[in-house]
Amino acid sequence: MNKKDNNKKNNKNNKNLILVIILILLLALITGLGLYITNNKDKEDEKTVAYTDLIKELSYGNIEKIEMTTGSTTLKVKMKDEEEEKTSIVPNVESFMGLVQTKVAEGNEIELIQKPRSFVSQIPSFIISFLPTAIMVALFVMIFKMQGLGEKGKVYDDTERKTKVKFDDVAGLDEEKAEMVEIVDFLKRPERYTKMGARIPKGVLLYGKPGTGKTLIAKAIAGEADVPFISMSGSEFIEMFAGLGASRVRKLFERARKLAPCIVFIDEIDAIGSRRTSNSGAETENNQTLNQLLVEMDGFSSEETIIVLAATNRPEMLDKALLRPGRFDRQITIPTPDLKGRLEILKIHSKEKKLSDNVNLESIAEDTAGFTGAELENILNEAAIIATKNKHDDIENDDIEEAIKKVTVGLEKRERKYSEKDKKLTAYHEAGHAVVSRYLPTQTDVKEVSIIPRGVAGGYTMYKSDEDKYYISKTEMQEKLIALLGGRAAEKLVLDDISTGASNDIEVATKIARDMVTKYGMSDNLGPIDFQGQEPYEIQMFGENIGDKIGQEVKRLIDTAYNDAQTLLKEHRDKLDLIANALLEKEKVSEEEFKKFFEN
Repeated sequence: MNKKDNNKKNNKNNKNLILVIILILLLALITGLGLYITNNKDKEDEKTVAYTDLIKELSYGNIEKIEMTTGSTTLKVKMKDEEEEKTSIVPNVESFMGLVQTKVAEGNEIELIQKPRSFVSQIPSFIISFLPTAIMVALFVMIFKMQGLGEKGKVYDDTERKTKVKFDDVAGLDEEKAEMVEIVDFLKRPERYTKMGARIPKGVLLYGKPGTGKTLIAKAIAGEADVPFISMSGSEFIEMFAGLGASRVRKLFERARKLAPCIVFIDEIDAIGSRRTSNSGAETENNQTLNQLLVEMDGFSSEETIIVLAATNRPEMLDKALLRPGRFDRQITIPTPDLKGRLEILKIHSKEKKLSDNVNLESIAEDTAGFTGAELENILNEAAIIATKNKHDDIENDDIEEAIKKVTVGLEKRERKYSEKDKKLTAYHEAGHAVVSRYLPTQTDVKEVSIIPRGVAGGYTMYKSDEDKYYISKTEMQEKLIALLGGRAAEKLVLDDISTGASNDIEVATKIARDMVTKYGMSDNLGPIDFQGQEPYEIQMFGENIGDKIGQEVKRLIDTAYNDAQTLLKEHRDKLDLIANALLEKEKVSEEEFKKFFEN
């Protein structure tokens, strides 16, 4: 189906939806009028006069006005000496009107008013009673239209020039791209592999942190293979009506079979691929959707060259049936880029940016260890915005440095005012972090210390991140705890008091200590055991009071780190005071200024 046909189909669907809405509004209006008339009729029934009494009043000459509607047997009458009108049902209107004409001929003054029959009054009562049901049916039709029982998912086909992304647009993933070259070759020349007896992989699962380029590399595969690329998010399968998710899966793969060879990409597959349960409700609907996905992936024939790519940030959440051979045959980790990869990513995203000659992309790559491709792109974009606000001709190093701080710490808030007491507390807190880190061999160098609020932080200590790390030693984690608690230790040492400013430090330190004990098996007392991966009842096999022992070990690590931080600060109290006073005076201490305090 080309783009023009798609537009026609969408326009037709939109027109149908508008007609349904108009129909619902008309039906609602008619029903409202019917209810209004019925309510008015009920009120009128409270002031009625019997037909026999009406004949008597007519014979006595007490009727002043008669109002009637064509085709109706209900009349409105007004008696002499009475303010309000009354209604009466006349069995034979012609006979009654003959009596009225006789009284008029005898000299009685009776005002006759005749009204035409209204549109609503001509509607049979059974139609009005059926209107609520009709409205409910129309509403369900409209909801189903909006839910989209038809095909969903964006298709990049021939008329839309497919996806324009190529492997050259993907930087920092050389090994992963090499693995994907085989997939591209499968799509371009499937007969080469089938002749050899090889089975074309049905699915490839890409997993990694958000922003590492999972979607980008999926588009690049489709671009290199020059085949249609059907993109859909896992959340698009989830609906409020039972069976819609499974229906969408069927529609998706019907579409793929028509476009084969092609690539189906399901982003955030954990939305529908999480482990099945025996619960009811929404989880049952998810189970049905997942079951349908499993059936469709099993249903590929060897002639159908369809490869399903899926991306997730949480592979541990996926059902095991999805991960077995024959479904997602390959599982590829998309890591954060290393130094070389970060430099390549920065080069790609800086092509359209006006960079100053003094900007060194290699230096930026060195200072951004652990950053994802999306974060690096965001830094350059923020730098361009900052340069524009500062009315610079080009993006300068200072703009990029400010962008890194804005992305990692938050927006600088120079206008925020706080007391001298809070300012002193913040200065010693941040100086405590910096001084403690300086005397810990495994901790990275301090890049900047500031007491200018950023984001939710009253101040910050920024470290250089110029090394790609794949493993962290026990010593490094222990010294990280000491550095984190350096701020709280400085408050206690200098001010003989503590504040809420260390809440985030304590949160991070507690998590690290807990992971050391329960995840990484770094406790000498408990040994190399993974407690996090165990069910509560399974943990009990390690001892009755194992939970208490875990808590005691975590506390021991925290207490030891806190005491070590206090000891270091007592030994180097002079450096702590020097840096804190510099912060009180200048609000910021740079890397070069910080190093000078330790030269003597």
